[in-house]
Amino acid sequence: MPHISTLLNGLRGRLVVSCQAQPGEPLHGPEHMTAMALSALAGGAAGIRSESPADIRAIRAATDVPLIGLWKQGRDGVYITPTLDAALEVAAAGADLVALDATARPRPDGRSLVETIEALSERGIPVMADVATLSEGVAAASAGATVVSTTLAGYTAETRGAHAPDLALIADLAREIAVPVFAEGRISTPSQLAAAFDAGAWSVVVGGAITRPAIITASFVAALPANDDSRIASSAAAVTRG
Repeated sequence: MPHISTLLNGLRGRLVVSCQAQPGEPLHGPEHMTAMALSALAGGAAGIRSESPADIRAIRAATDVPLIGLWKQGRDGVYITPTLDAALEVAAAGADLVALDATARPRPDGRSLVETIEALSERGIPVMADVATLSEGVAAASAGATVVSTTLAGYTAETRGAHAPDLALIADLAREIAVPVFAEGRISTPSQLAAAFDAGAWSVVVGGAITRPAIITASFVAALPANDDSRIASSAAAVTRG
């Protein structure tokens, strides 16, 4: 594992691509996610964010670029690497940075965020704190998080409903804390990526806009004109003629 300062300097001003697929999705599984990660790297990404020990191990075996690892357990409350045990498994799988939920919500194993980060720090494991608010980011940095990310902005009860990257949160965090701020969440265009860097992001993480084909396809399908029988008949006739 590279020294954390070397790793972070390699990500400064660069793109990290989040390669994740949930159970039931066609691309779910280590083989597919490794191919997705290598494709992102071929396109110029500087690092990868990956979910689950199995995917992390496979990607780690295929590349030595900076790898942010997490493990989603459940769907409600704190579910991004929710326990110390989960964080230790993510680190053991080969992650350089362990991403975990650093919101103010109670953690399933009963440990506080401070206790969790301290336990990881004692083992030399750097932490990416996924937060939703400025106060959470400040608390995570004070607790010893190596970096703070805006991953959960818009996805907690306090912040739900946002449809665009939280540029104000990025700027506030960059101003208020000394550790690097990673921008993540609803960044779907190159212009939004540029805006995140302008707001003070150290690095930007993009996921679904690059690595979720079903979501990308659905955005195009949503822009189609409304279906009607005459258009369908015309299209069918054109195909027959062709």
